[in-house]
Amino acid sequence: MFGYIVANVQTLSDEQRRRLRALYCGLCATLRSRHGLAGGATLSYDLTFLAMLLNALYEPGERAGTERCPTHPVKPHAFVKSPVMDYVADMNVALAYHKCRDNWIDDKSLLSAGEGALLKSAYRRVSRAYPEKCAAIEAWLGDIHALEAQKILEIDPPVNATGRLLGELFVYPKESMWSGELRAIGDGLGRFVYFMDAYDDLPADLRRKRFNPLKKLRDREDYEALCKSALTMMVADAVEAFECLPVVQDVDLIRNVLYSGIWSKYAQLQNKRDARGKGAK
Repeated sequence: MFGYIVANVQTLSDEQRRRLRALYCGLCATLRSRHGLAGGATLSYDLTFLAMLLNALYEPGERAGTERCPTHPVKPHAFVKSPVMDYVADMNVALAYHKCRDNWIDDKSLLSAGEGALLKSAYRRVSRAYPEKCAAIEAWLGDIHALEAQKILEIDPPVNATGRLLGELFVYPKESMWSGELRAIGDGLGRFVYFMDAYDDLPADLRRKRFNPLKKLRDREDYEALCKSALTMMVADAVEAFECLPVVQDVDLIRNVLYSGIWSKYAQLQNKRDARGKGAK
């Protein structure tokens, strides 16, 4: 479901691209050091954004360097690490583990079952360190599965559940200051991610006769306008909370994600739809 909280790389300067890549590689290295190669394979841009946000807000101190890794064994590449990445790496693994379990439940994917088995011991460590965070993930999945089982075609319940989840995960457990703003950012982004994922998946779900809470709305004449308006309001909530934070470091990178990058998938879908429309003429 995740994969939408990304930067608009085309509008970044070379320096900003290097900085983003160093943060991404730093989180990857942290995942591997804490959870092995299987942990490193779970790396996501969504959680890289969280690492960048928490790092910029709390300024815990960074360690920069270069290294070779299993993914790039020949050429050394730059990385940036900080203490907040330990927490973010653990949340990355927890989400990935439950995503694997969810894929097994939904699709009986043997690949996901195998990946989940590799992450099981790592998840146990994370759940012991952060029981409340992991309980929130498990509760969220329970809510989503219950809604799917009951075939409730209302978009608000799963959207709001996902907002609550990311709101919880965005709050850094070692700091209480700014937790309200961080929770609001996570909540807005979580709601956007779920809605965007449902919007993205709807054509395939209709073909495969799979659950999608947007099915009830798809025949409305104002469906596209309704979806864009809803997505815009969700991002606006996250942006409003972010602009209350005293962030200086990486502020332009963070704004790139919130104001532009997060809309990348939506823009791609609109371009494909426009291209199909022109081809039909």
